[in-house]
Amino acid sequence: MDRRAKIGLSALTIFAALVLLAVTTRTYAPKTGSIASTGAPRAARFSHTATLLSDGRVLIAGGMERNGYWLDSAEIYNPETGHFSPTRKMLSRRAGAMAVRLPSGKVLIAGGSDGSGSSLRTTEIYDPAGNVFTPGPNMLSPRSHGVAILLKDGRVLIAGGCAQGDDQRLASAEIYDPAAQTFSWTGSMHVPRGAFNAVALADGKVLVTGGMSSGQLPDATIEASAETYDPATGRFTLTSPMSVPRYKHGMALLKDGRALIIGGQNGGAFGQRLSSTEFFDPETSSFSRGPEMKYPRFKLIQGIAVLGDGHVLVAGGADQPEMYDPHNETFVPVSGPKIDGYLFSTATVLDDGTVLLVDGYGKHATAGAVRQAWLWQP
Repeated sequence: MDRRAKIGLSALTIFAALVLLAVTTRTYAPKTGSIASTGAPRAARFSHTATLLSDGRVLIAGGMERNGYWLDSAEIYNPETGHFSPTRKMLSRRAGAMAVRLPSGKVLIAGGSDGSGSSLRTTEIYDPAGNVFTPGPNMLSPRSHGVAILLKDGRVLIAGGCAQGDDQRLASAEIYDPAAQTFSWTGSMHVPRGAFNAVALADGKVLVTGGMSSGQLPDATIEASAETYDPATGRFTLTSPMSVPRYKHGMALLKDGRALIIGGQNGGAFGQRLSSTEFFDPETSSFSRGPEMKYPRFKLIQGIAVLGDGHVLVAGGADQPEMYDPHNETFVPVSGPKIDGYLFSTATVLDDGTVLLVDGYGKHATAGAVRQAWLWQP
């Protein structure tokens, strides 16, 4: 091929690339979707658990109807009918409990608080086949507002939380083995943490971030620190800190292996609500600044949903959900009516790709939880 032909081919290649870029720029629209009301839950609740079952239904359990009124009720959402139906009651009232679907399809519900002043060390197992809760083994420590993460080998890491209500934050961690139905100690975190968050990374390690570590509200110490748990060694390792202290924030694992840390609050009960986000890169074990959300958000620990295509629905923490778009790393508001209950609500990705949003409380905290359910649809 002579020199003029090569120049012509190069020019054609560049022209084609520019045309493709122009077409892509014109036709790409950020994915937002919309929310619409679905069947009403049977109870108003916040700080509850929501667990997707193997058959596509969702178990909603426990929580509080309002401050001072703890719940032992549970219900099932059926996406085929759009309705909620009651289950048998749990064995204990629980708010701020931890729930994980086990490889068997059963659900472990651990700890939480019942209004007695001390957190619970009891657990129970929900069996969808029998629609019944049965006693599980006791944890080694009482815990509420901790984290429970399913590990790749089928065991469950339970870490941190509070031994008494919102007080006595814990650094300890333990492992639940569903095969042996036992709890055993594993390495402790470097920092006691309550109202923090965690996510399983692609390599099987677990990232934990932020939380309250000491002191009493409204003057509690809010953490910027973070650490990773390695199931192979049973140890936590400190990473570089986040850019700002956060608690009651959201977290999501992105398709590229990074973790997205979302909103939260710093400075105690009346501290600043955050619209900032940041990325954690497991390859460098460090954080970098992420895009700003449209709205400041907190109390959204379970109000985040990662969609199958990598988008992240930020459903809790403010009265209008928004979507993180991984293509251009921006947040876009979701269309639909504003939500009243948006604090300590839950967001669960269903098998068809829609997202179920359940209850929470909103602007009128003393009125308690709002009895509501919404579906996000593309």
